[in-house]
Amino acid sequence: MRSRSRNPVALLLDEVKKNYEDDIIKIRREIHSNPELSYKEFETSALVAKKLRSLGIDVKTKVGGTGVIGLIKGSNPRWVIGLRADMDALPIGEKVNVPFKSSNDGVMHACGHDSHVAMLLGAAMVLSNRREELDCSVKFLFQPAEEAGERGGARMMMEDGAMNNPGVDYVFGLHVRSVTPSGTFCVRPGAVMAAPDSFKIRILGKSGHGSRPHETVDPIYISAQVINALQGISGRMMNQTKPFVISVGSIHSGSKENIIPDEALLSGTIRTLDEQTRKRALNLVSRVTKRVCTSFGGRCDVSFEKDPYPITINDEKATQRVTAILKSIEGTKTTGMEPVLGAEDFSRFLQKAPGTFYFLGTKNPRKGCIYPTHSSRFKLDEDIMKYGTVAHALIAMEFLAGDERA
Repeated sequence: MRSRSRNPVALLLDEVKKNYEDDIIKIRREIHSNPELSYKEFETSALVAKKLRSLGIDVKTKVGGTGVIGLIKGSNPRWVIGLRADMDALPIGEKVNVPFKSSNDGVMHACGHDSHVAMLLGAAMVLSNRREELDCSVKFLFQPAEEAGERGGARMMMEDGAMNNPGVDYVFGLHVRSVTPSGTFCVRPGAVMAAPDSFKIRILGKSGHGSRPHETVDPIYISAQVINALQGISGRMMNQTKPFVISVGSIHSGSKENIIPDEALLSGTIRTLDEQTRKRALNLVSRVTKRVCTSFGGRCDVSFEKDPYPITINDEKATQRVTAILKSIEGTKTTGMEPVLGAEDFSRFLQKAPGTFYFLGTKNPRKGCIYPTHSSRFKLDEDIMKYGTVAHALIAMEFLAGDERA
């Protein structure tokens, strides 16, 4: 009896395991040991550019600051698939005791961006040897400063022409997910991540002695009332079927225990998943804050971040096709997911071209991979990186297969 030949996806996974997995893990560990903050990814960018050039891939550096673009021209360069990985680390001191622990005090790859870079470079290794199989060109987008907020690297790269010359027709991004079991892909059409509106509130009062509060206008007391009132917005003033979160993350006021100060400064974040809810939330935060301050004799100034990340909205048809591709990868599971109220500036790429932002689980209690991203104890299950590499490569090779435009 003749044995059945393995399917092409299984063979590709075997190829990655045999020829590339060790290099992918090595690259990830090198980046992890030398994490760099937003717009300071100089050594990471140099590593990426060097590796791409060694694969015979056209490279452009200093895109949007420290970004890197690689381009493989396929057999039908009329169509272009964009694949993105973010590169920056976080200002967190690492508490994970691994041989490749961060060598930069107070800086850590606590969000998995080191693995994102390594997996996309792994896909570049695969695709550079399969150019003749590509019915499109592939643009690798290594992005700086995803964690930078308003000045996030996606916008800066786009202003530098990252999605043009050649223009990107579809764009895809992958992020590891600490709350999902290792080897599980998570996908969702439509709104998948929130718009993150940051706000600052300056409350102006009247200073005086702590023993005579009736002679003052206490901005600290007013701040407490404002915080309580802001929580009432979500509980009593917003549509409960629409996801909405408001959190005050910092309060700064005062200099001594017996002095009522002149002012207090608050800052926080608002998270929403649709534009109507977002606009209403911003209006209510401003209105409620001003009314509370006035009622206690104070004044205030409320300001919002000028250009926050948009809502991350996955294209319906693109997500459906990607889901089918991911389901073909042996050893993994693919599942739907609820929206996440975290935010991503991959959303800016999706405003320029349709595509999908999807996730790959890395939770593995047996290996101690149980802590959330942005934790000083976050630990990645490196076994998942072969699956992310294959996912990137398959999307490039299969997404346009059979498409009437290809």
